[in-house]
Amino acid sequence: MHVAHLTLHDFRSYAAVDVELDPGVTAFVGRNGQGKTNLVEAIDYLSRLSSHRVATDAPLVRAGADQAIVRAAVVRDGRTAVLEVELNPGRANRARINRSPLPRARDLVGIVRTVVFSPDDLALVKGDPGERRRFLDELLVLRAPRYAGVRSDYDRVLKQRNTLLKSLYAARGSSRDAALATLAVWDEQLIGVGTELLSARLRLAADLAPYLGKAYEAVARGASRDDARIAYAASVPVENLVGSTEAAPSTEELRAAFVDELARRQRDEIDRGVTLVGPHRDELQLTLGPGEENRLPVKGYASHGESWSFALALRLASYDLLRADGDDPILVLDDVFAELDAERRSQLAGLVAGAEQVLVTAAVAADVPVELRGVTFHVADGEVRRA
Repeated sequence: MHVAHLTLHDFRSYAAVDVELDPGVTAFVGRNGQGKTNLVEAIDYLSRLSSHRVATDAPLVRAGADQAIVRAAVVRDGRTAVLEVELNPGRANRARINRSPLPRARDLVGIVRTVVFSPDDLALVKGDPGERRRFLDELLVLRAPRYAGVRSDYDRVLKQRNTLLKSLYAARGSSRDAALATLAVWDEQLIGVGTELLSARLRLAADLAPYLGKAYEAVARGASRDDARIAYAASVPVENLVGSTEAAPSTEELRAAFVDELARRQRDEIDRGVTLVGPHRDELQLTLGPGEENRLPVKGYASHGESWSFALALRLASYDLLRADGDDPILVLDDVFAELDAERRSQLAGLVAGAEQVLVTAAVAADVPVELRGVTFHVADGEVRRA
């Protein structure tokens, strides 16, 4: 899979730009603030309908414009499709394939698959649990786009349930009885969609684990593939079976555990006015060390270099897992080489150089390792020129 042509209208700093792209390695080189990252961000947006840099769409629309358009010709298995998304902050976005409108913009998710490496990846290791949950969910959606709807449904139910819990604390008499009856309805919805999301995350973590060990061994000096581990820690009392030879819990077992834990925590939830059980409270535990007795959490114990290696390994593992699914994702290396020492630059470059399409951004050409010297575009003053 690769992008053959990218067109932007009022996206970020670009009023209009057209870029022809080739398979293999392409580097966008330019000083900070010139718009090189905006180009790869647009391609990544087509993949996930979200940005790896900001949480909302509004900053993606050029100042003074009402909407932005991202359009790309994507080649897959020798066939070309034109994907387009229209960003409308405050209103529903719209998407098209070959100029035919899609019922929902999110139906575009997963048609293009991207894996992005960026300086912000350090937050996967050093940030709060929400960063790691988002990492899992984004990978989950790339593998199976229908989970975009599951995640959206879960967020909607969670928001409604939290609102009800806040009102329950002060409710009395018949109004309290009515609120508790309504809570039972929201409990059922939370359990249904939450169990589906939890089950999918557990399977994903188990699938990702062996790729992580292999990737960490490749990028960390002197490491073995058993040094880096992940384990999914659920807020419902189920066994964390990642890396175990035991069978994963069934959907029925997860659902039963969810039901019991919600009932046990109901008083706490009403007192605090917030949902305390569910995938939104879960954690992806990252540990590092030779042997179980020496294993420690990466956050708070790993050195800066070890943390960077772990973050890179998470991205590489994602890439390898998607490839194992039968697709070759587009790799985006966004200003990542400036953050790495020479050895890690060379290691990472060697591992990804064989991808069908690699898009690199760098402030200066010297930051791009020799293994990734391909087509170069110079980005300056709103113009993108092929060298």
